[in-house]
Amino acid sequence: MAQRIIIDPVTRIEGHAKITLVLDDAGHVAEARFHVSEFRGFEKFCEGRSFREMPAITSRICGICPVSHLLTSAKAGDALLAVTIPPAAVNLRRIVNLGQIIQSHALSFFHLSGPDLFLGFGGDAAKRNLVGLIEQHPDLARDGIRLRKFGQQVIERLGGKRIHTAWACPGGVTDPLTEENRVCLLAELPQALAIIQRTLTLFKRTLGDRQAEIEAFGNFPSLFLALVTPDGCWEHYDGVISIGDSAGRQLASFTPLQYADFLGEAVEDWSYLKFPYYKPLGYPGGVYRVGPLARLNLCDSIGTLAADAELAEYRQRCGRVVSASFNYHYARLVEILAAVEKLKIHLDDPVTMQSRVKSVAELNCNEAVGVGEAPRGTLFHHYRVDNTGLLTRVNLIIATGQNNLAAQRTIKQIADHFINGPSISDEMLNRVECGLRTYDPCLSCSTHAFGKMPLHVRLVRADGTLVAERIRGSEDQ
Repeated sequence: MAQRIIIDPVTRIEGHAKITLVLDDAGHVAEARFHVSEFRGFEKFCEGRSFREMPAITSRICGICPVSHLLTSAKAGDALLAVTIPPAAVNLRRIVNLGQIIQSHALSFFHLSGPDLFLGFGGDAAKRNLVGLIEQHPDLARDGIRLRKFGQQVIERLGGKRIHTAWACPGGVTDPLTEENRVCLLAELPQALAIIQRTLTLFKRTLGDRQAEIEAFGNFPSLFLALVTPDGCWEHYDGVISIGDSAGRQLASFTPLQYADFLGEAVEDWSYLKFPYYKPLGYPGGVYRVGPLARLNLCDSIGTLAADAELAEYRQRCGRVVSASFNYHYARLVEILAAVEKLKIHLDDPVTMQSRVKSVAELNCNEAVGVGEAPRGTLFHHYRVDNTGLLTRVNLIIATGQNNLAAQRTIKQIADHFINGPSISDEMLNRVECGLRTYDPCLSCSTHAFGKMPLHVRLVRADGTLVAERIRGSEDQ
C-alpha cells in the first residue's frame, strides 16, 4: 500500500511551503512534490499602473532582495523609453546590485545553511540554528553578520535605505553617489575581503566530509541559464542570456525580448509556483538551473584576480561544469569574493562620480523586457503598456520558479538516498530541507524568519490510515 510523508512547513527558507513524499509498497520513494502554497498576485494588481511606478512597486515584492526587482524593473522602463542611460548610472546600478549579492548570499550561507554546514545535518534540532551557530562558532557567526551588514550598507549609501528603496528609475537613478559615501564604502572593503577569504578557506576544509551531500543533494545533469558578457565573462547586471548543458555545450543565446521563444512556463494544480522550462526540450524535460551555480558554469572567467584564482580552484575540485546543487554554497562564496573585488573597481572609476545620472525621455515603445541577475538567478520583468504608459500585461519570471523543476528532482534524489521505509527521523527531514535550501528559495519574496519553525509531518497510507507522526516545534524541543 502506498504511503505518504508530508513535511509542512519547510523550515529556514524565505516563505511557506510543504513537501510530500509518496512511498511505494516496498518503502521506496515513488514521487516527490514541493508545494508552494502562497499566492500573491503581483502581476495582476500591477495592471493599470504606470510603468514609471514599477521599480518602487516591485521592489516591495521581496524584503530579502528588493534591489533585484528594482533594477530589473528600471531596465524594462529604460527599454520602454528607448534610452541609453548615463554611464555613471550604469556603474551605480552595478554597485548597488553587487551590494545586494553580498548581503543576500551572506544571509543564505551563514544564517540559513550555516547551522547545517557547521553544526551537522543530524545535530540536535534545538541547537541547529543561528543561535547554536553563535554559541559554537562565534567568530564565524560574527563574520556572517558583518558581511551582510556591509552589503546592506552599500545599498543604503546609494539608495537612501537598506530595504525597498526607489532610487533606480526608468532612465537611470535619482541621485549620484556622494564622495563621503564612496570613501566610507572603500574603507569597509578590506574587512569584507578578509571575511570572505577566510570563509572560503574554512568551507573548503569541510568538502572532504561532504561527499554524501555532494552526491545526493541535486546531483544530476541539467541545463543552466545565466547572463554572460559578450566575451564570456561573469555578469550580474547586463549581457547576453546564455543556456548551456552539463557537457559544457552552449545551446542558445538570446536577447530579453526573445525569451518567450526559448522559455515556457507550465503550471500544476498542486502548487502556485510556476514551472519554467526550456521549450526546445519540452516540459518537464527542459529542466534548467539558474543562480550562482549556473553563472559560474557558463562564464569563462570572472575578471578579477582573487575571484579568478578561486574559480580555477573551484573547477579543479568540482569540474568545469558543476552538476551537484550542494555546490551552490561554494559558488555563492566565490561570487561574494567577485562582488567585493568588482565593487572596488567601480568605486575607483571616475565615471562613477559623474553628476549626470538620468536620461529623460517620453514613452517610445509599448513592450519591453528587463533582465538582470538576482542573487538566486536570472530575473525577467516583461511589461506591455498602452499609449499612455499604463500597464496592460505584466509577467515576472523569478529565479526560484526557474529552479522549481530542479528542486523537485533534488528532493526526490535526497529522499531516495536517505529514506528507508516509513520511519521519520529528524535527520531525514532536515536533509530533505537542506537540499531545498541549496537553491536558497524565496517564495513569499517579502518575509523571512530565522531559527526554528514548527514542523508537522504525518505518514499515512493511501487509504488515510495514520502510520506515524512527528511534531517538531517549541513544545517538543
